[in-house]
Amino acid sequence: MNNLQSIVSHFNTKGTVNEIQPLGSGLINDTYKVTTLEADAPDYVLQRINHAIFQNVEMLQTNIEAVTRHIRKKLTEQGADDIDRKVLFFIPADTGKTYWYDGENYWRIMTFIPNAKTYETVDAEYSYYAGVAFGNFQAMLADIPDTLGETIPDFHNMEFRLKQLRDAVAADAVGRVKEVQYYLDEIEKRADEMCKGERLYREGKLPKRVCHCDTKVNNMMFDEEGKVLCVIDLDTVMPNFIFSDFGDFLRSAANTGAEDDKDLNNVNFNMAIFKAFAKGYLESAKVFLLPIEIENLPFAAALFPYMQCVRFLADYIFQRDNRHFEFQRYGTFGIHSVPVQTDAEKLNGGEQNDKKTHRRGYIGFISAFVRRSYRFYVAERYFAQNT
Repeated sequence: MNNLQSIVSHFNTKGTVNEIQPLGSGLINDTYKVTTLEADAPDYVLQRINHAIFQNVEMLQTNIEAVTRHIRKKLTEQGADDIDRKVLFFIPADTGKTYWYDGENYWRIMTFIPNAKTYETVDAEYSYYAGVAFGNFQAMLADIPDTLGETIPDFHNMEFRLKQLRDAVAADAVGRVKEVQYYLDEIEKRADEMCKGERLYREGKLPKRVCHCDTKVNNMMFDEEGKVLCVIDLDTVMPNFIFSDFGDFLRSAANTGAEDDKDLNNVNFNMAIFKAFAKGYLESAKVFLLPIEIENLPFAAALFPYMQCVRFLADYIFQRDNRHFEFQRYGTFGIHSVPVQTDAEKLNGGEQNDKKTHRRGYIGFISAFVRRSYRFYVAERYFAQNT
């Protein structure tokens, strides 16, 4: 704790630090709650920025400062109350920047939002709230004057992800291509269609906008009455197609199974979640969306499970970590990868040691190819009738 207190001392905080405790279950940054002694001093959130992932910390924080400054301006113009609970506020360090480098790690501090909570799963009601919140987030940033950088270059670029897969196939570093040829064929059948966004952008028909790019339900804070306060976890805010925020939420929230579900019979696409999220999103985002963006929102719901399949299959072929995986086939519903531990890993406590890897991404998806399913047809019909 003494080392963390020393880090906090480099920021312009108020009050006396009472304790510093780990906060939340995030997989990227290490996060701590800083509790102060004085009743009139706020508590804070201290984070160690993972600069292995976010390699340009200056750009990262410049993006976040621009976004939070613009949202705060919008809320002020709207006459909103309780603004400090509706947008994040980052504390300057003694360097004048909103981060501090200790020679090894980058750190930042934001004001803790009291009487707020997050959720890990959603029902239709909270999916609607999520749609309103993320649509409103984009709407408030539609006229931001700043030009944001890409904190993770090509993060949701489908053409780039397919190139990664094809490079992995060409190298076939550990001899797995033959084993997964069926999946490769299924992915290639849909590759041209799934790169629609990049093509429309080059043709000048589809714009890039400021997007959150990590629209999980636990990246929103709710008040004690269940109303959305604000969107959090702004590290991936950058220019992208609006498909990113719409499709990525549904990839996880509309999955009827667990993210690491080994029983693929549990994995399907929840239309109630889709309809509720789409309704909320369009209510708040329709003010700035182009017709081409609206008509392709169902495409976004198909794109992101497909993109995850491409990314994880590339990892498997390239063996980006030292894990062993089994790929299972689930009819027309796509690919699911399950970590399989060796006896040595089990003896060494691998089940606990690999918790983060297991949760990070090798998941049971929604249909990787939702577009070919009846439920996707229903999604298209829903949009045709309600937009």
